[in-house]
Amino acid sequence: MAELRHSGKIAIVTGAAIGNGKAIAELLAREGAHVIIADLDEAKETVDSIAQIKSAGDAISIQTDITDEKQVDALIGKVKSKFGRIDILVNNAGLYEEEPFDLLSFEKWKNMLEINLNGLFLMSKASIPIMKSNNFGRIINMSSNTIWLGTPYLVHYVTTKMGIIGFTRALASEVGQFGITVNAITVGLTATQRPAGSRLAQGNILEHLLPPQAIHRAETPEDLAGIVSFLASVESSIITGQTINVDGGVARH
Repeated sequence: MAELRHSGKIAIVTGAAIGNGKAIAELLAREGAHVIIADLDEAKETVDSIAQIKSAGDAISIQTDITDEKQVDALIGKVKSKFGRIDILVNNAGLYEEEPFDLLSFEKWKNMLEINLNGLFLMSKASIPIMKSNNFGRIINMSSNTIWLGTPYLVHYVTTKMGIIGFTRALASEVGQFGITVNAITVGLTATQRPAGSRLAQGNILEHLLPPQAIHRAETPEDLAGIVSFLASVESSIITGQTINVDGGVARH
């Protein structure tokens, strides 16, 4: 039997209690990784789902606020103590919130940066020393295709997601010598990113705002998981500092 793609690898996926993160965690486990789920909520559904997958790696849920440095350090300390290594970090957790710029408060602006950028920084900062010690690491950061589209009501969100691209490119140039790659994915609007009642969830407005996709079907979390798995693998060892757009080929104005 062929060895699984991520056999024995240790992966941390943030925000994996639901949606995109859940699908990513499930696929990495199916391909042999031991997955640690870091989420504000207990990820029981994800853990139970992985437990049903034949030959999957273990799954552990550790409730963590990724914007709290002490909680992040405690999480990484537990992973290091139990496994001695971190091979894969998927920075998936993030906040999505719509607000017209005229109504956008400084508090909401700061909160968006806190979750989408500071959380990414803290998780990466704490994980990289362990990756360096093993001369191997894969960091995958989840951005958004809204950075290309100029989508309204999302100035604070788009700003953070563009910041992730800059973070990815700059960090990749520093850690490549240690066998660590850093890449980003700009994600299309999946169901998990369109909360019920949001402006972008309303059919007519959504159709008006977003040009047609080249692939005429809705994007799903599973569409992203395979790309993450590839970027987390040894096959992607020469790819770093890159951004892969995964949105079905949405036309850009």
